[in-house]
This record gives sequence, C-alpha cells and structure tokens, in this order.
Amino acid sequence: ASAGCRPLAGAAVDIWQADAAGVYSEGRESFLRGVQTTDASGRCAFRTIVPGWYAGLAPHIHFKVRPDARTETTSQFFLPEDFLREVYARQPYARRRAPRSPNAHDDRYRAAGGTMTLTPVAEGGGYRAAYTVGIA
Repeated sequence: ASAGCRPLAGAAVDIWQADAAGVYSEGRESFLRGVQTTDASGRCAFRTIVPGWYAGLAPHIHFKVRPDARTETTSQFFLPEDFLREVYARQPYARRRAPRSPNAHDDRYRAAGGTMTLTPVAEGGGYRAAYTVGIA
C-alpha cells in the first residue's frame, strides 16, 4: 500500500470487540461497537477499552474499512503481550485469571500479529494508539 498510497476521505470504519470479561454484545446490545467516517485527511478516532480475552484467541479489536458500498477490508488489531499482562493485572480484568501468554496460541496472531499490533502510549490516565491501514 505504500506505492501510490493516499488518504481516503469518507470511508466508513467499523470496530467491535469483547469487554473486559471477554464477552461481545449481541442482538440489540451495541456495547464496544462503533462506526466512524474518515475525515478529509483519511483519519478517524475511536475511544474504547483494552479488549478482554476468551479461550484460544489473542485479545483483539476487529475492524472493517468500507471505502464505498461495494468494497470492504476486514482485519483485527492486536496488543503487545507485556502491555496485556500489565492491564490484566488490574480490575476489572483481574477478576479472571489471565492467560500467561495471551497472544502465543492464536494462529491469526502468529500469521499477522507482527504487522497488526498496536503500540499503546500512556496519555492522560489512559493509552493512545494510532495505526495506518493501507487498502490495495
């Protein structure tokens, strides 16, 4: 995507993820799900939490980019294991026994985790991460 890559304004970006207990919203529930439209610079922002875990999968945030009504790209973001261990030691995550190696046993993480891992930076009592998604 680096060759000829340019910002894409007006693209819909969806995210969805599990809560601290590893539970997704279902049916009429809509917690930890959202859609934003990219601005003129091709950017959008979401405010969310660190996703919880569930058996056998690395904690992740799903996303979908829809540049138009006929095209979409879907993937997921991961988080570094040292960061996850730090967060999972705190409440409400600590109510559950965290996996020792949250990412190590997930085939999807092993296949793409290195390129799809966010880099959280502490900021104002929380964390911020940015990622540029290229669509070919």
